Amino acid sequence: MNKYIPHTKQDIKEMLDAIGVKSIDDLFVDIPDGVKFKKDYNLENGLSELEVTKIIGDISHKNRIGMVPFVGAGAYDHYIPSISAHITDRSEFITAYTPYQPEVSQGTLQYIFEYQTMMCNLTDMEVSNASLYDAFTGAAEAAMMANSATRRNKILISETVNPSYINVVKAYARFKGFEVEIIPAKNGLSDLETIKGKLDKEVSSVLIQSPNYHGLFEDPEEIVEDIHANKSLLIFAVNPMALPLVKTPGEIGADIVIGDAQPLGIPISFGGPYLGFMTTTKKLMRKMPGRICGQTEDVDGKRAFVLTLQAREQHIRREKANSNICSNQSLNVLATTIYLATMGKQGMLDVANMNYQKAHYVYDEILKLDKFKKVYDNDFFNEFVVETEIPYKEIVKKTDFCGIIPGLDLGDNKILFCVTEKRTEAEIENLLSCLKEL
Repeated sequence: MNKYIPHTKQDIKEMLDAIGVKSIDDLFVDIPDGVKFKKDYNLENGLSELEVTKIIGDISHKNRIGMVPFVGAGAYDHYIPSISAHITDRSEFITAYTPYQPEVSQGTLQYIFEYQTMMCNLTDMEVSNASLYDAFTGAAEAAMMANSATRRNKILISETVNPSYINVVKAYARFKGFEVEIIPAKNGLSDLETIKGKLDKEVSSVLIQSPNYHGLFEDPEEIVEDIHANKSLLIFAVNPMALPLVKTPGEIGADIVIGDAQPLGIPISFGGPYLGFMTTTKKLMRKMPGRICGQTEDVDGKRAFVLTLQAREQHIRREKANSNICSNQSLNVLATTIYLATMGKQGMLDVANMNYQKAHYVYDEILKLDKFKKVYDNDFFNEFVVETEIPYKEIVKKTDFCGIIPGLDLGDNKILFCVTEKRTEAEIENLLSCLKEL
């Protein structure tokens, strides 16, 4: 191992002499000999920078580049303005960490404050945090937040919610000791009547997603009164890109809104890191995990920013903390802030419309092909499900030849396709031609 340690033998000797031990092994005398790893680590010799660059380059060349994705399911290929990289790559931003000292972190606090403001405007909610790791852990945090606020221990989740949300919530529930009940879907949508019938004094919250995992718009508005009458909370998972086209979560009456801001200026990046967002009501503000940045004035009357709420174990007693989210993903927050500021209200509406229209065009064209048929009659955003008698492996083989990543295999001969504003007419025609040949 010494070949990977930058200290010389003399450095090590001086450090050991300073603490009064003869060897590094003396530091581990309390560890039983039977559990110590005594085999060779089988590590290669160190390499030069030139050699490492060559090896990493060879590995990277194995990646398939230029493939056009028609798949989403939680990770979406959207346009990102070039201004984003020019700002996020600046040295003062790219190493951003939790702004423990507000007086020297004004720039970081300002863009977090602007992010919170924009997310509140987008979701029509009163408070936003900054931020969560991703939408999946956000769902689990929302469930625990609802449990704490209602002092109940059960969450109802619609089967139409992204399976990754459900799996992560279940993982948290296993160790946090709360109950998760999955409500079977009905025609691709949440079964609202069944949810109504399941509401009781044990239910802290109901989790519904729109657009849901199959891209279909959901409308939980008709059961909001029932949820609130039961003194439970509505956790509403949303795709922020679709919000300009529909009623906002605030208008519907949601209590906690979660989702992933990845569509808002964050690249797919082989699965992360992403940006889970959470907005809520003032009533639930003190139960929200993460942090809130606020605006104030300094002693000279100038605009200044502070960390307003930090209900984390680093600041209060661990057992009273709402969250253990210690790292601040503010580089992703900055990317989303730049995206929203650059696109503006009209830009967001235009992009949402393009996603909607292009997806519907491709859907209609696929249904004209002999071996594809519709699955659901409901309206959708930029994702849709079709059924086909063609084996998925054959579709993958053919589309790979065409330079296309096809939709996601849902099983039972169903495929979930996604079309964003980035898909050009030529790319769409290539997909349709490729599928037609099958």
